[in-house]
Amino acid sequence: MDLELSLKKGLQHGFKDIFNADVAEDQLALQPTRKEFEGTYTFVTFPFGRLTKKNPEETGKLLGEYLKNHVVTVADFNVVKGFLNLSIDASFWQKALCDMVAEPAFGFFPDNGQRVMVEYSSPNTNKPLHLGHLRNNFLGYAVAEILRANGYQVVRANLVNDRGVHICKSMLAYQRFGHGETPESSGLKGDHLIGNYYVRFDQEYRKQVQELVAGGMPEEEAKKKAPLMQDAQAMLQKWEEGDPDVRQLWEKMNGWVYEGFAETYRRMGVTFDQYYKESDTYLLGKDIIQEGLEKGVFFRKDDGSVWIDLTAEGLNEKLLLRKDGTSVYMTQDLGTADLKYKDHAVSKSVYVVGNEQDHHFKVLFAILQKLGRPYAEGLYHLSYGMVDLPSGKMKSREGTVVDADDLITEMEQTAENYTSESGKIEGFSTDEARELYHAIALGALKYFLLRVDPKKRMLFNPAESVDFHGNTGPFIQYTHARISSVLQKATQEGIAAEVSDQYALLPEEQAVIVLLNDFPQKVKLAGELYDPSVIAQYAYDLAKEYNRFYSELSILNDENAAAVSFRLVLSQQVASVLKKALGLLGIEAPERM
Repeated sequence: MDLELSLKKGLQHGFKDIFNADVAEDQLALQPTRKEFEGTYTFVTFPFGRLTKKNPEETGKLLGEYLKNHVVTVADFNVVKGFLNLSIDASFWQKALCDMVAEPAFGFFPDNGQRVMVEYSSPNTNKPLHLGHLRNNFLGYAVAEILRANGYQVVRANLVNDRGVHICKSMLAYQRFGHGETPESSGLKGDHLIGNYYVRFDQEYRKQVQELVAGGMPEEEAKKKAPLMQDAQAMLQKWEEGDPDVRQLWEKMNGWVYEGFAETYRRMGVTFDQYYKESDTYLLGKDIIQEGLEKGVFFRKDDGSVWIDLTAEGLNEKLLLRKDGTSVYMTQDLGTADLKYKDHAVSKSVYVVGNEQDHHFKVLFAILQKLGRPYAEGLYHLSYGMVDLPSGKMKSREGTVVDADDLITEMEQTAENYTSESGKIEGFSTDEARELYHAIALGALKYFLLRVDPKKRMLFNPAESVDFHGNTGPFIQYTHARISSVLQKATQEGIAAEVSDQYALLPEEQAVIVLLNDFPQKVKLAGELYDPSVIAQYAYDLAKEYNRFYSELSILNDENAAAVSFRLVLSQQVASVLKKALGLLGIEAPERM
């Protein structure tokens, strides 16, 4: 039973029967009752005076009496000024808990027959993954899991940027300064090795620019005429012409990078169902340009270049094909969008890309709508803010990024130090302890990066993220482990877990069940908003409420056997929901900590 829906229906009928007023369901907002007042849900009556012709308190009393008499779940009510606080019958919460326990898939929705693609990661093969990529990957993976929980068939896609002048910069630097170095000879992961040469290119390039400027050349001209930059452009031209030596070097270096990426993805705990490579897709879209010209959606300028006029949409004119007939990024993205639909017939396609690309995606989606693509309405840009550090913004070419592998290793060490000092690994083997450190490290990282609204820019604080107290991943993981310990002890002592109709629910228990009952709606909301922070906040609220219950009531040592059995059922369900919620965020729920 959807309790909130039944309460809203009751309020609708109340407004009609008492005040002869029609109120739409979406205008009837319910919120949790504040702790200092009695009740479960609160309805604010202030906005409805013009309909009821009563003051807020009178409106609340009349609606409260109506709900108490007409909605079976409403046991009582109280009105504080314009706030109508509704108390729900305890029997409803007992039944709700029984229903949850009886439904293994509680909180998740059945297959809705729709397929959605979530594209995330999108790395460049000239450098390793860094802190910014962590937010992208964790966000994409979590959104994919949340959409799956909402009944979608999900395709996780990764569009790898494996060509272009930035790739040639690493290749050229390796060619000039590498002396045959390999991952094996250097002892470095392949992506780290290639990233070093991307930084080396920038260092040498800056020297050349400074020399030209010192010789009297304007800086902007020097940046274009520096020999290294011109050589990189020439190498890209050779790549596009299929030069065998350039292609061989490209394949070798990219191969090293892919091996490095695979290891990092494994450590991050993210996966993909479909890989696309820019080297395979960059020529796509030219047929679409011709189609757009024939339909009159695009126009050709006198110099031969092709454009679209999106002035009416507030996006101005946009170049789609250069005058020499070569593609731009937009051309490629148009073709890739068609390819995705051809491959998977998705009804929704989510692009997880930083907010610096907001304008690009507005243009892309507008073009696809003007072309009449059947999938255009289902396109969504999940725009997220950058991740900053106390030291400031990261720059890959200057070598100032926080490497993802190094950060995970550092977080594992922090987790080890923290758990060792807390004495939480007694009885663990070396391998079990190592697995726990990894689980805590990733739990801390993922939760910290996902608990914030994706649209917001954020500051990452490693020390704060791994704390076992407060709004952190390890706090929620520890709550799950604490419950697992209680349940294991109950099993050893042969104590049954069951709900008795004769047991009188206490407020601390009811508060936990109220939160448990919210889980399906939180999953639905997170899916509608493409926002994992909804689940992160919910998991924290549930863990916090359970710990309050745990500190105020005895579970295994209460003299009332019915209370012990009931609290074990309640604890089992909290553990189950916490595990599901953490799983939606890509976080493990350890049994022991």
